[in-house]
Amino acid sequence: MKKIAVVVGARPQFIKLAPLVEVLSDKVDLLLVHTGQHYDFEMSDIFFDQLNLPKIDYHLGVGSAGQSTQTGKMMVGLEEVFRKESPDMVVVIGDTNSTLAGTLAAAQNFIPLTHIEAGLRSKNNHMPEQINRIVADRLSDILCCPTEGSVSNLKAEGQTSGIFLTGDILYDLVARINPSDEFTDSILKKYDLAKGEYIFMTTHRAENVDNPDYLKSLVLGLKKIKQKIFLPLHPRTEKNLKRSQLYETITDLPGIQISKPIGIVESLALTKSSLGVITDSGGLQREAAYFGKRAYILRDETEWQELSQYGAVICIDSNLDKKSLAWDSAVVPSEYFKSASKNIADAIFSMA
Repeated sequence: MKKIAVVVGARPQFIKLAPLVEVLSDKVDLLLVHTGQHYDFEMSDIFFDQLNLPKIDYHLGVGSAGQSTQTGKMMVGLEEVFRKESPDMVVVIGDTNSTLAGTLAAAQNFIPLTHIEAGLRSKNNHMPEQINRIVADRLSDILCCPTEGSVSNLKAEGQTSGIFLTGDILYDLVARINPSDEFTDSILKKYDLAKGEYIFMTTHRAENVDNPDYLKSLVLGLKKIKQKIFLPLHPRTEKNLKRSQLYETITDLPGIQISKPIGIVESLALTKSSLGVITDSGGLQREAAYFGKRAYILRDETEWQELSQYGAVICIDSNLDKKSLAWDSAVVPSEYFKSASKNIADAIFSMA
């Protein structure tokens, strides 16, 4: 039986791990390596609990650090694991520092590599996630592309082999754990929210929340919104709001309801029942689209170009300075929603 090492470390990867484990676990010797990029309960353990994920084989415990320092520490730990375990393949997901570290450690140890969510591109080559994507794609043997646009991006860059149009693995998860009406009602009751009468909001990207000017602009922008806003605060966002002396300002806004980070099941329930979404998350914008909700993304661009073309995702400045935020339904053609996990497994087995 082939041994496949899957490298994860951040919330988006824990979420996408569930459908991947489901299709691989009884066919390969699956080795799960957690870098520790996200290390507190709300950002890590809660997802393993809710998704019934198997026990992690190696936890590197890297924790928070600067981009290069964090990636370097991950690479050291991953190389030790790879040399000890000699996996036949390494799988990385998405665009985080854990993705980059897994990519480089696999390449430097001459281990075949699969990249899930390959080919996604924004127009910002200074964005850390964009750099991570490009490096992972250049070094991967198997490129699992979620959309036709991501396939086209790779071909335009000169990639000629190992490209598979698999669909978006996040869609598999949404379809698998689509919260029931009963559960959704209980979550709405817990947070004192009414269906269709609130905006679900998150913001966490380093290039956003590490910038005091962004945070000031965001707080001013939130004052303009008439609808109720439910905002679970990422630890990084909370820390920087306090550092910028804006935490009390935002928590005192009458229309803002702050909470600790929430699990994926709660997040899906709140997205499903929301008026719409404001976020800088690559995952939440897709979750919103899958439930027919519009997402305003706090960035100048999105790597999910099709969703932007359909009007399901609209880029917006942090001051939320649009004459009106339209919350009509976001209609995305049904062919966009493709189950991916089996296709990803087939792509992996084509080489493994």
